Amino acid sequence: MAGVTQQMIDQTEDGMRLDRWFAIHFPNVPFGRLQKLLRTGQVRVDKGRAKTSTRLSAGQTVRIPPIDDAPPKPAGPKINENDAQFLRDLILYEDNDIYVLNKPHGLAVQGGSGTKRHIDGMLKSLPNKKGEAPRLVHRLDRDTSGCLLVAKTRAAASHFGKVFKSRSARKIYWAVTVGVPNPKQGQISCFLAKQATRDGEQMVVVEQGVEGAQHSTSHYSVTDTAGRDFAWVTLKPVTGRTHQLRVHMMELGTPILDDPRYFNLDNWNWTRPDDLGEGLHLHARRLALPLPGGKRLDITAPLPPHMEKTFDLLGFDAGRYDVQEADVDET
Repeated sequence: MAGVTQQMIDQTEDGMRLDRWFAIHFPNVPFGRLQKLLRTGQVRVDKGRAKTSTRLSAGQTVRIPPIDDAPPKPAGPKINENDAQFLRDLILYEDNDIYVLNKPHGLAVQGGSGTKRHIDGMLKSLPNKKGEAPRLVHRLDRDTSGCLLVAKTRAAASHFGKVFKSRSARKIYWAVTVGVPNPKQGQISCFLAKQATRDGEQMVVVEQGVEGAQHSTSHYSVTDTAGRDFAWVTLKPVTGRTHQLRVHMMELGTPILDDPRYFNLDNWNWTRPDDLGEGLHLHARRLALPLPGGKRLDITAPLPPHMEKTFDLLGFDAGRYDVQEADVDET
Protein backbone atom coordinates (compact mmCIF):
# COMPACT_ATOMS: atom_id res chain seq x y z
CA MET A 1 0.00 0.00 0.00
CA ALA A 2 1.60 3.24 -1.17
CA GLY A 3 0.08 5.66 1.33
CA VAL A 4 -2.68 6.31 3.83
CA THR A 5 -6.15 5.31 2.62
CA GLN A 6 -9.68 5.47 4.00
CA GLN A 7 -11.89 2.40 3.72
CA MET A 8 -15.64 2.53 4.31
CA ILE A 9 -17.57 -0.09 6.30
CA ASP A 10 -20.38 -1.61 4.26
CA GLN A 11 -23.75 -2.93 5.45
CA THR A 12 -22.60 -6.55 5.67
CA GLU A 13 -19.88 -5.51 8.15
CA ASP A 14 -22.13 -3.53 10.50
CA GLY A 15 -21.44 -4.55 14.11
CA MET A 16 -18.17 -6.37 13.32
CA ARG A 17 -15.23 -6.01 15.69
CA LEU A 18 -12.35 -3.99 14.29
CA ASP A 19 -9.83 -6.80 14.73
CA ARG A 20 -12.12 -9.22 12.88
CA TRP A 21 -12.66 -6.69 10.08
CA PHE A 22 -8.92 -6.13 9.78
CA ALA A 23 -8.26 -9.89 9.66
CA ILE A 24 -10.64 -10.21 6.71
CA HIS A 25 -9.33 -7.25 4.70
CA PHE A 26 -5.66 -7.43 5.69
CA PRO A 27 -4.92 -11.04 6.67
CA ASN A 28 -1.18 -10.40 6.30
CA VAL A 29 -1.22 -8.09 9.34
CA PRO A 30 -0.84 -10.09 12.57
CA PHE A 31 -2.88 -9.20 15.65
CA GLY A 32 0.14 -7.84 17.53
CA ARG A 33 0.99 -5.45 14.71
CA LEU A 34 -2.62 -4.24 14.58
CA GLN A 35 -2.48 -3.48 18.31
CA LYS A 36 0.66 -1.39 17.78
CA LEU A 37 -0.94 0.50 14.89
CA LEU A 38 -3.92 1.29 17.10
CA ARG A 39 -1.81 2.34 20.09
CA THR A 40 0.15 4.77 17.94
CA GLY A 41 -3.00 6.15 16.31
CA GLN A 42 -2.07 4.99 12.82
CA VAL A 43 -5.32 3.05 12.49
CA ARG A 44 -8.36 5.17 13.33
CA VAL A 45 -12.15 4.92 12.96
CA ASP A 46 -13.87 8.12 11.77
CA LYS A 47 -10.64 9.99 12.67
CA GLY A 48 -10.86 8.83 16.28
CA ARG A 49 -8.70 6.39 18.19
CA ALA A 50 -10.05 2.85 18.46
CA LYS A 51 -9.37 -0.51 20.07
CA THR A 52 -9.29 -4.00 18.64
CA SER A 53 -12.69 -4.58 20.27
CA THR A 54 -14.31 -1.48 18.74
CA ARG A 55 -17.59 -2.36 17.02
CA LEU A 56 -17.88 -0.89 13.55
CA SER A 57 -20.98 0.66 12.01
CA ALA A 58 -21.95 0.80 8.35
CA GLY A 59 -20.80 4.08 6.80
CA GLN A 60 -17.83 4.60 9.10
CA THR A 61 -14.35 4.94 7.62
CA VAL A 62 -11.21 3.20 8.81
CA ARG A 63 -7.84 4.93 8.35
CA ILE A 64 -5.33 2.45 6.91
CA PRO A 65 -1.63 3.41 7.10
CA PRO A 66 1.03 2.06 4.73
CA ILE A 67 1.56 -1.59 5.64
CA ASP A 68 3.84 -2.79 2.84
CA ASP A 69 6.37 -4.12 5.34
CA ALA A 70 3.87 -6.48 6.94
CA PRO A 71 4.77 -10.18 6.95
CA PRO A 72 3.53 -12.26 4.02
CA LYS A 73 0.04 -13.67 4.19
CA PRO A 74 0.07 -17.09 5.86
CA ALA A 75 -1.31 -20.01 3.95
CA GLY A 76 -5.04 -20.42 4.56
CA PRO A 77 -6.54 -23.62 5.88
CA LYS A 78 -6.50 -26.42 3.37
CA ILE A 79 -9.93 -27.23 2.01
CA ASN A 80 -10.90 -30.84 2.53
CA GLU A 81 -12.72 -31.85 -0.64
CA ASN A 82 -14.21 -34.91 1.05
CA ASP A 83 -15.76 -32.70 3.75
CA ALA A 84 -16.97 -30.25 1.11
CA GLN A 85 -18.68 -32.99 -0.87
CA PHE A 86 -20.12 -34.54 2.29
CA LEU A 87 -21.76 -31.22 3.18
CA ARG A 88 -23.00 -30.63 -0.37
CA ASP A 89 -24.77 -33.99 -0.22
CA LEU A 90 -26.63 -32.81 2.90
CA ILE A 91 -28.03 -29.63 1.33
CA LEU A 92 -31.83 -29.44 1.33
CA TYR A 93 -31.97 -25.77 0.30
CA GLU A 94 -29.47 -23.12 -0.79
CA ASP A 95 -29.60 -19.46 -1.80
CA ASN A 96 -27.15 -16.54 -1.69
CA ASP A 97 -27.44 -16.27 2.10
CA ILE A 98 -27.97 -19.71 3.62
CA TYR A 99 -27.80 -23.46 3.43
CA VAL A 100 -30.32 -25.76 5.09
CA LEU A 101 -28.60 -29.07 5.78
CA ASN A 102 -30.13 -32.43 6.67
CA LYS A 103 -27.87 -33.18 9.63
CA PRO A 104 -27.30 -36.90 10.11
CA HIS A 105 -28.01 -38.67 13.38
CA GLY A 106 -24.81 -39.14 15.41
CA LEU A 107 -22.83 -36.24 13.92
CA ALA A 108 -21.99 -33.37 16.28
CA VAL A 109 -22.75 -29.81 15.22
CA GLN A 110 -19.81 -28.36 17.18
CA GLY A 111 -16.61 -29.69 18.68
CA GLY A 112 -16.12 -30.62 22.30
CA SER A 113 -14.14 -32.94 24.50
CA GLY A 114 -13.08 -35.86 22.34
CA THR A 115 -15.09 -34.62 19.33
CA LYS A 116 -12.89 -34.16 16.28
CA ARG A 117 -15.40 -34.44 13.44
CA HIS A 118 -18.30 -32.00 13.48
CA ILE A 119 -20.33 -29.78 11.15
CA ASP A 120 -18.74 -26.54 12.33
CA GLY A 121 -15.26 -27.82 11.50
CA MET A 122 -16.27 -29.14 8.10
CA LEU A 123 -17.86 -25.81 7.12
CA LYS A 124 -14.35 -24.42 6.59
CA SER A 125 -14.35 -26.44 3.38
CA LEU A 126 -17.24 -24.37 1.96
CA PRO A 127 -15.84 -20.81 2.14
CA ASN A 128 -17.72 -17.89 0.65
CA LYS A 129 -16.28 -15.42 -1.87
CA LYS A 130 -14.40 -13.62 0.92
CA GLY A 131 -12.86 -16.86 2.12
CA GLU A 132 -15.02 -16.95 5.26
CA ALA A 133 -16.44 -20.21 6.53
CA PRO A 134 -20.25 -20.44 6.78
CA ARG A 135 -21.64 -19.87 10.28
CA LEU A 136 -24.05 -21.91 12.39
CA VAL A 137 -27.29 -20.08 13.16
CA HIS A 138 -28.73 -22.62 15.60
CA ARG A 139 -27.81 -26.02 17.01
CA LEU A 140 -29.03 -29.61 17.11
CA ASP A 141 -27.91 -32.29 19.55
CA ARG A 142 -25.42 -34.82 18.23
CA ASP A 143 -28.05 -37.57 18.10
CA THR A 144 -30.83 -35.36 16.71
CA SER A 145 -31.16 -35.39 12.93
CA GLY A 146 -32.81 -32.99 10.50
CA CYS A 147 -32.99 -29.35 9.39
CA LEU A 148 -29.96 -27.25 10.34
CA LEU A 149 -29.64 -23.64 9.15
CA VAL A 150 -26.18 -22.35 8.20
CA ALA A 151 -25.44 -18.78 7.07
CA LYS A 152 -23.00 -18.09 4.24
CA THR A 153 -22.04 -14.62 5.47
CA ARG A 154 -21.72 -12.77 8.73
CA ALA A 155 -24.59 -10.47 7.78
CA ALA A 156 -26.85 -13.46 7.07
CA ALA A 157 -25.87 -15.05 10.38
CA SER A 158 -26.81 -11.84 12.20
CA HIS A 159 -30.13 -11.56 10.35
CA PHE A 160 -31.23 -15.13 10.91
CA GLY A 161 -29.96 -15.14 14.47
CA LYS A 162 -32.45 -12.34 15.13
CA VAL A 163 -35.17 -14.34 13.35
CA PHE A 164 -34.64 -17.25 15.73
CA LYS A 165 -34.50 -14.99 18.78
CA SER A 166 -37.76 -13.32 17.75
CA ARG A 167 -39.38 -16.77 17.52
CA SER A 168 -40.59 -16.10 14.00
CA ALA A 169 -38.80 -19.27 12.90
CA ARG A 170 -41.12 -22.29 13.09
CA LYS A 171 -39.45 -25.57 14.05
CA ILE A 172 -41.33 -28.87 13.92
CA TYR A 173 -39.80 -32.06 15.30
CA TRP A 174 -40.89 -35.68 15.04
CA ALA A 175 -40.22 -38.13 17.85
CA VAL A 176 -41.08 -41.70 18.75
CA THR A 177 -41.86 -42.03 22.45
CA VAL A 178 -42.10 -45.08 24.66
CA GLY A 179 -45.67 -44.91 25.91
CA VAL A 180 -48.42 -42.58 24.74
CA PRO A 181 -48.54 -39.04 26.20
CA ASN A 182 -51.70 -38.26 28.14
CA PRO A 183 -53.43 -36.06 27.17
CA LYS A 184 -52.59 -36.58 23.52
CA GLN A 185 -52.16 -32.88 22.86
CA GLY A 186 -50.94 -30.10 25.08
CA GLN A 187 -48.25 -27.75 26.30
CA ILE A 188 -45.30 -28.43 28.57
CA SER A 189 -43.97 -25.47 30.54
CA CYS A 190 -41.30 -25.68 33.24
CA PHE A 191 -37.94 -24.34 34.39
CA LEU A 192 -34.77 -26.18 33.39
CA ALA A 193 -31.23 -25.97 34.72
CA LYS A 194 -28.01 -27.86 34.13
CA GLN A 195 -27.04 -29.84 37.22
CA ALA A 196 -24.78 -32.70 38.23
CA THR A 197 -26.67 -36.00 38.54
CA ARG A 198 -25.67 -39.60 39.16
CA ASP A 199 -25.58 -39.98 35.37
CA GLY A 200 -23.36 -36.94 34.87
CA GLU A 201 -24.23 -33.32 34.10
CA GLN A 202 -27.60 -32.92 32.40
CA MET A 203 -30.71 -30.76 32.27
CA VAL A 204 -33.22 -31.19 35.08
CA VAL A 205 -36.58 -29.65 35.96
CA VAL A 206 -36.22 -27.12 38.79
CA GLU A 207 -38.29 -24.54 40.64
CA GLN A 208 -38.36 -20.95 39.48
CA GLY A 209 -35.57 -18.97 41.13
CA VAL A 210 -33.07 -21.81 41.29
CA GLU A 211 -29.63 -20.70 40.12
CA GLY A 212 -29.32 -21.13 36.37
CA ALA A 213 -33.03 -21.85 35.89
CA GLN A 214 -34.46 -20.96 32.46
CA HIS A 215 -38.10 -21.13 31.48
CA SER A 216 -38.97 -23.59 28.71
CA THR A 217 -42.13 -24.21 26.71
CA SER A 218 -43.04 -26.80 24.08
CA HIS A 219 -46.26 -27.85 22.34
CA TYR A 220 -46.86 -31.48 21.48
CA SER A 221 -49.44 -33.59 19.66
CA VAL A 222 -49.73 -37.38 19.26
CA THR A 223 -49.87 -38.06 15.53
CA ASP A 224 -50.24 -41.85 15.69
CA THR A 225 -49.82 -44.72 18.13
CA ALA A 226 -48.74 -48.36 18.10
CA GLY A 227 -50.92 -49.77 20.85
CA ARG A 228 -49.93 -48.43 24.25
CA ASP A 229 -46.24 -49.01 23.78
CA PHE A 230 -45.21 -46.32 21.30
CA ALA A 231 -46.36 -42.98 19.94
CA TRP A 232 -45.34 -40.82 17.04
CA VAL A 233 -45.32 -37.32 18.51
CA THR A 234 -45.08 -33.99 16.71
CA LEU A 235 -43.28 -31.35 18.78
CA LYS A 236 -42.91 -27.60 18.49
CA PRO A 237 -40.42 -25.92 20.84
CA VAL A 238 -41.32 -22.33 21.69
CA THR A 239 -38.08 -21.71 23.58
CA GLY A 240 -34.73 -23.25 22.70
CA ARG A 241 -33.17 -24.67 25.87
CA THR A 242 -30.56 -27.43 25.85
CA HIS A 243 -32.20 -30.88 25.51
CA GLN A 244 -35.58 -29.20 25.97
CA LEU A 245 -37.75 -31.63 24.01
CA ARG A 246 -36.02 -34.65 25.49
CA VAL A 247 -36.58 -33.45 29.06
CA HIS A 248 -40.18 -32.45 28.34
CA MET A 249 -41.04 -35.89 26.99
CA MET A 250 -39.41 -37.47 30.04
CA GLU A 251 -41.53 -35.23 32.29
CA LEU A 252 -44.66 -36.58 30.63
CA GLY A 253 -43.54 -40.09 31.52
CA THR A 254 -43.05 -40.95 27.85
CA PRO A 255 -39.34 -40.54 27.08
CA ILE A 256 -38.04 -40.51 23.53
CA LEU A 257 -37.01 -43.95 22.30
CA ASP A 258 -33.29 -44.67 22.77
CA ASP A 259 -32.56 -41.41 24.56
CA PRO A 260 -29.19 -42.16 26.21
CA ARG A 261 -29.60 -39.42 28.85
CA TYR A 262 -33.25 -39.09 29.74
CA PHE A 263 -34.75 -42.55 29.44
CA ASN A 264 -35.57 -43.17 33.11
CA LEU A 265 -38.32 -45.80 33.16
CA ASP A 266 -36.51 -47.90 35.79
CA ASN A 267 -39.45 -50.17 36.46
CA TRP A 268 -40.71 -50.38 32.94
CA ASN A 269 -41.42 -54.00 32.13
CA TRP A 270 -41.04 -54.09 28.36
CA THR A 271 -39.17 -56.16 25.81
CA ARG A 272 -37.73 -54.14 22.98
CA PRO A 273 -38.73 -55.41 19.51
CA ASP A 274 -35.60 -56.60 17.70
CA ASP A 275 -36.37 -54.78 14.45
CA LEU A 276 -36.62 -51.25 15.87
CA GLY A 277 -34.08 -48.78 14.56
CA GLU A 278 -31.30 -47.95 17.02
CA GLY A 279 -30.55 -44.36 18.03
CA LEU A 280 -32.32 -41.34 19.48
CA HIS A 281 -35.69 -41.03 17.74
CA LEU A 282 -35.82 -37.24 17.49
CA HIS A 283 -35.80 -35.52 14.11
CA ALA A 284 -35.95 -31.83 13.16
CA ARG A 285 -38.52 -32.50 10.46
CA ARG A 286 -39.52 -29.04 9.30
CA LEU A 287 -38.17 -25.49 9.32
CA ALA A 288 -40.19 -22.48 8.22
CA LEU A 289 -38.95 -18.90 8.47
CA PRO A 290 -39.04 -15.54 6.69
CA LEU A 291 -36.36 -14.75 4.14
CA PRO A 292 -35.04 -11.27 3.30
CA GLY A 293 -37.37 -9.64 0.80
CA GLY A 294 -40.62 -10.98 2.26
CA LYS A 295 -40.61 -14.55 0.98
CA ARG A 296 -40.93 -17.49 3.36
CA LEU A 297 -38.90 -20.67 3.38
CA ASP A 298 -40.65 -23.92 4.35
CA ILE A 299 -38.43 -27.00 4.11
CA THR A 300 -38.69 -30.58 5.38
CA ALA A 301 -35.98 -33.18 5.99
CA PRO A 302 -36.53 -36.89 5.25
CA LEU A 303 -36.40 -39.30 8.16
CA PRO A 304 -33.00 -40.76 9.06
CA PRO A 305 -32.61 -44.50 8.32
CA HIS A 306 -33.06 -45.68 11.92
CA MET A 307 -36.32 -43.76 12.35
CA GLU A 308 -37.57 -44.86 8.93
CA LYS A 309 -36.97 -48.46 10.02
CA THR A 310 -38.95 -47.92 13.24
CA PHE A 311 -41.79 -46.17 11.40
CA ASP A 312 -42.06 -49.14 9.03
CA LEU A 313 -42.11 -51.65 11.89
CA LEU A 314 -44.72 -49.76 13.91
CA GLY A 315 -46.93 -48.96 10.91
CA PHE A 316 -46.46 -45.19 11.05
CA ASP A 317 -47.11 -43.72 7.58
CA ALA A 318 -45.08 -40.52 7.29
CA GLY A 319 -46.56 -39.67 3.90
CA ARG A 320 -50.15 -40.04 5.05
CA TYR A 321 -49.83 -37.69 8.01
CA ASP A 322 -47.23 -35.27 6.71
CA VAL A 323 -49.79 -32.57 5.91
CA GLN A 324 -50.88 -32.50 9.55
CA GLU A 325 -47.44 -32.13 11.05
CA ALA A 326 -47.80 -28.39 11.66
CA ASP A 327 -51.15 -28.77 13.41
CA VAL A 328 -49.68 -28.68 16.90
CA ASP A 329 -51.99 -26.78 19.23
CA GLU A 330 -50.32 -23.51 20.28
CA THR A 331 -53.16 -22.08 22.30
